[in-house]
Amino acid sequence: MPSVKTAISIQESLFKQADALARRMDISRSQLFAMAVEEFIRQHQSQQLLEQINRAYEDEPDLPEREYLERMKPRHRQLLEGQW
Repeated sequence: MPSVKTAISIQESLFKQADALARRMDISRSQLFAMAVEEFIRQHQSQQLLEQINRAYEDEPDLPEREYLERMKPRHRQLLEGQW
């Protein structure tokens, strides 16, 4: 995959920490920063997915759905009791 050079500005203390970590991990600073960005993007995407799931389930069931669920309770109970 082709690489793209970029320049970023960070605090000197953060740079020193990143440089030390890259040396301990025996990888380049560029690789460390790329790994960090990839992880940040993954976490952001996971957070977005979780928010979408939460929005999908935040509404209450409507009346027909509640009635259906009530009708299904005895059948579920029968199924569970038959397994025990």
